[in-house]
Amino acid sequence: MRKFVILACLTVPAAPALAGTWTAPEGCEAFMTVQSKGCRVSHYYRCEADQPGDQWRVDLDQEGPFFYSKIDSEGQWVESYDPIKQTLDPSPADPASYSELIAEGMDTWSFGLTKEDGTGSRAEGYDRLTGQSFVIDGITLQQTEVDFTEYDLAGNVLRRSKGNEYVNPDWRLFFAGPGETDLGDGQWLPIDGSPLQFVFPGEEGFLSNQPLFDCDALTAEADLPHSLWRARYEP
Repeated sequence: MRKFVILACLTVPAAPALAGTWTAPEGCEAFMTVQSKGCRVSHYYRCEADQPGDQWRVDLDQEGPFFYSKIDSEGQWVESYDPIKQTLDPSPADPASYSELIAEGMDTWSFGLTKEDGTGSRAEGYDRLTGQSFVIDGITLQQTEVDFTEYDLAGNVLRRSKGNEYVNPDWRLFFAGPGETDLGDGQWLPIDGSPLQFVFPGEEGFLSNQPLFDCDALTAEADLPHSLWRARYEP
């Protein structure tokens, strides 16, 4: 999952980064950097060529970008690279709906995903507002409960995630939180990718290419594979 592989997959490759910073692809503008637990920094950006409401995110570890994803205004998983391109299948059985989650307190979803290598899968689950709110680095976020399962086309479980995440209704984004992930072997592994710092244009640390938190912790969580970060908020 190294950066040179992923960048080669992107339709609009990112421009070379300056020392210590990440640069958005041509025609795109970054609007937020988030430093999270688990030695991960994420940059959020929008591109002129996309549909209104579409938002991109790139995740970086200490070696560089390892995951790109795009969601639409309803939080649907439109496109991702890890490094293989994966896209949302047309006509989902139960489309994800950010609007329904915020208005009704719960949203169920069931949809298909297809990778560029021809393999496919099905994702099912729900997001539910718990009624609790948290202030993280001055930003008020609503907590959700999430339950996610991805199956292959034969019905075998590929991975499962459950736990809590965070949403900001104004931003129409999900942020990771504490939970557990099963990569298909029946073993539930704890993980916490909660945001710790929000950085905006003009502030120190905006577009930094180095994660700040947990990078030197010699724990099992620090050594978990990147696939564990693919919870509900990451297509």
